[in-house]
Amino acid sequence: MATTTKRTRFSRRLPDHVTDELVNVLTEKKVFGFNDLFERVFDNLKLRNAVSGGEEMLRLRAYEKLQNLVTRGLVEKIGKEYKGTARVHEASSAYAAAQEAAAQEEA
Repeated sequence: MATTTKRTRFSRRLPDHVTDELVNVLTEKKVFGFNDLFERVFDNLKLRNAVSGGEEMLRLRAYEKLQNLVTRGLVEKIGKEYKGTARVHEASSAYAAAQEAAAQEEA
């Protein structure tokens, strides 16, 4: 007889500023090369005073997060250029928070 355990999970996830800025830029209906995309994201993060760890480390994090969005089907990769899909907003912290709030209301 298998017993099921009820798992309670506490998750306090901080907003992911890099992904949020990637989403903000990619919601525009434009195609971006990575360098152009990164420059826009980096400038937006500087305006929000949300830059930490240096530009090169941020570039690596942004590239990794962008590839994750491509894998999830939220960003389309066309050669060496990137374009947000209609679902790119699903990667934002605001969308995740809204989904979590809706799930808690149902419970």
